[in-house]
Amino acid sequence: MQTSIAESQIRSTGARVTRQRVLVLDFLLTQDKSLTHHEIQSHLARQAHAELDPVTLYRVLEWLTEHELIHRIAGADQVWRFSAGAGHHAHEHAHFQCTKCEQVTCFTNVTLPRQIELPEGFETQEIDFLIKGTCPNCKRK
Repeated sequence: MQTSIAESQIRSTGARVTRQRVLVLDFLLTQDKSLTHHEIQSHLARQAHAELDPVTLYRVLEWLTEHELIHRIAGADQVWRFSAGAGHHAHEHAHFQCTKCEQVTCFTNVTLPRQIELPEGFETQEIDFLIKGTCPNCKRK
C-alpha cells in the first residue's frame, strides 16, 4: 500500500492520522494558490467521498496550521486563506493580494527585511508581509 505525501507529513508529527486530515492536506498540496475555508469546502464537496462539515474542516485546518503543515494567510479583506507548506521558515515570505479578484499569492522569492527593531520589552512572534495591488490576470482584463 502506497502512503501519500500528506499521510507521511501527518504521521511525522506523531499525531493520529485521520481520513479528514489526509484529505484536506492532500487537497491543499495539489493547489497552486491559497484558498479560503469556503473555497476548500466547495472543492471537497464536489468529490463524492469528501463530505466534510464546516466545523470539522475548520478544526482540521487549525490542526494542520498548528503543526505547520499548512499556513494561514490573513488577507486585507480579513478572510483567512490556507496554503500548503511545511515548516515555520516556509511561512516567512511575502503575500500579494489582488485588489480586484482578491486572490492571495505567496511570494517565496521576494527578499524580506532580515530583522525588525522593536522597542524594549516587545517580542516578535509573527510578521505578516501583505502587498496589495493588481495581479497579472486582472491587469490584462
